[in-house]
Amino acid sequence: MGHFGFSYMGIIFLLLLIVPNLVWTKHQPKGYDPSHENKTLGLFERVGEVLVSAVALIFSDFNFQGWNLWSIWLLLALLFMTFYEIWWIRYFRSNKELRDMYCSFGIIPVGGATLPVIAFIFLGIYGKVIWMILSVIILGIGHIGIHLQHQKEIEGEKL
Repeated sequence: MGHFGFSYMGIIFLLLLIVPNLVWTKHQPKGYDPSHENKTLGLFERVGEVLVSAVALIFSDFNFQGWNLWSIWLLLALLFMTFYEIWWIRYFRSNKELRDMYCSFGIIPVGGATLPVIAFIFLGIYGKVIWMILSVIILGIGHIGIHLQHQKEIEGEKL
């Protein structure tokens, strides 16, 4: 269930998530229009964002607890956050078209949405905090769903 206490690892993950998004506000893709996004998915996304942020900060179980076999989950979480940062670097170096915003990362669809969701699920597994896993599922439904909606619209424009 988790142990209450400050999580420095939670802060690190949240900063890795938030900083590129803050930069993005000045580098949004050409033609970006969130006004037609599915409201239900938007609600899931907002609730998930709040829950993931809160849970990441208030459970000390996410902090590094020494090397053991369970540390693989933390390493996987860090790996997927690294992939997320690489995805952002790729986006910021692109032409910043809508297709760049909703592109895949290797075999992972809509990388900008999917990579952090995977990273936080692995962080939840590492900390053995079911609240993180449930929160990330809520976030993922909304965030990935919205990104897939945008991707589908872009593909429809190409036809």
